[in-house]
Amino acid sequence: MKTEYWSSQTTFLLATASCSVGLGNLWRFPYIAGENGGGAFVLVYLAFVLFIGVPLVMAELAIARRGRSSPVKAIVIVAREESRSSVWHSIGWMSVLGPLLALSFYAVVGGWSLDYLLQATMGGFSNVGAEQAQQLFAGLLDSPMRMIVSFSLMLVGVAVVVGTGLRKGIEKVSMFMMPALAVLLVLLAGYAAVVGASAQAWQFMFDADFSKLNPEVILMALGQSLFSIAIGTGALLAYGAYLPKDVSIPRAAWVIALADTTAAVLAGLLIFPIVFASGLDVSEGPGLIFVTMPVAFANMPGAQVVGPLFFLLVFFAAFTSGIGMLEPFVSWAEEQPGLNRPKAAAGTVVIVWLLGLAAVFSFNIWKDFTPLDMIPQLEGRTVFSILDYGISNIVLPINALLIALFAGWAIKGSNMRRELGLESSYGWWAWQFSVRVLAPVAVLCVFLFNIAD
Repeated sequence: MKTEYWSSQTTFLLATASCSVGLGNLWRFPYIAGENGGGAFVLVYLAFVLFIGVPLVMAELAIARRGRSSPVKAIVIVAREESRSSVWHSIGWMSVLGPLLALSFYAVVGGWSLDYLLQATMGGFSNVGAEQAQQLFAGLLDSPMRMIVSFSLMLVGVAVVVGTGLRKGIEKVSMFMMPALAVLLVLLAGYAAVVGASAQAWQFMFDADFSKLNPEVILMALGQSLFSIAIGTGALLAYGAYLPKDVSIPRAAWVIALADTTAAVLAGLLIFPIVFASGLDVSEGPGLIFVTMPVAFANMPGAQVVGPLFFLLVFFAAFTSGIGMLEPFVSWAEEQPGLNRPKAAAGTVVIVWLLGLAAVFSFNIWKDFTPLDMIPQLEGRTVFSILDYGISNIVLPINALLIALFAGWAIKGSNMRRELGLESSYGWWAWQFSVRVLAPVAVLCVFLFNIAD
């Protein structure tokens, strides 16, 4: 059982929010919102956050606080106390192995942000044009050693923080990085409002076009709402194990969801005014950060300051999410005989580093290596792409579905209600209906959509 607690509710909320605010918030949410109905998409997204996302966050935190162990052991403890089948133990294993695999490719992208931060600080993007920006990014991908150095530095940093422990490591970094990330987002969004095409960006993101809403777009909004706030990723199960009994789980869930959504919206108000003002393409995906933005900054006043600040923001988002990905496996590993937290963190990061090498090589020496062509959904995918697709479209949806079923049906209602602290009969009924009915149906739809896509 965990013997440490978060030093305060604030530190818990900052740490949990920081692990959910990641690279996807900086481009995916604003882009898919703008391309799929703008304000209409945002309204659908917010409805899913309200009626499905927040109840599931509450469920994960309640299970974690009751089990007070690693995700694996916590599920074992709760299932045993409820006299349930060991089949439910798979939730714990997916909650530690899923983020471990995800970190192996996520750290590579985080390494890109660290590399670009260094380049921006040294003035490497001065007067860069579109073609030159493409060449700079291609040059990074073509260099295995350069990518290995940058993603190794990120992994070592994440391992040091997690290995140092809850209060001396994760808390201290979260108390610094999350407020710094928020300040950077606000400052850069303000800068973009002054020098960029704000009206066009607002229209792109918030002009409600309900004609674009169809079943596919609605499922995209649902998937974004579920996984943007770290449902099924293991982070909530890991961080919730340190949660004191006097912390309100419903209030914490709302704060986490609000912080994540606010960060996504601010990211759009930062990126798109600059992109539109520069006449560049908004549909670049990850390239929006690493190809389009350097070109945009080159044509903006104050680029020598704004460019480095932007990539510092991207790195902070990647780093804090990386901490949330490493913690679940380390919390399990330190429960094993003969392993303390520093050793567990060091050993885990070596595993991630070795897996990450395959992700690095996917862009250069193994770029033509597609090992799972016999599976239709994975045909033509590199190791990096297989890891990304497998975690995002298979492991996370299945885990989120199992968590909903476990919390809603396997755990006795009176026990769950007591852990959640829901005194209102209406609030309890609404939570049960969401977790027992809405969430399983919704997550299953997302899973089937992703598999069929």
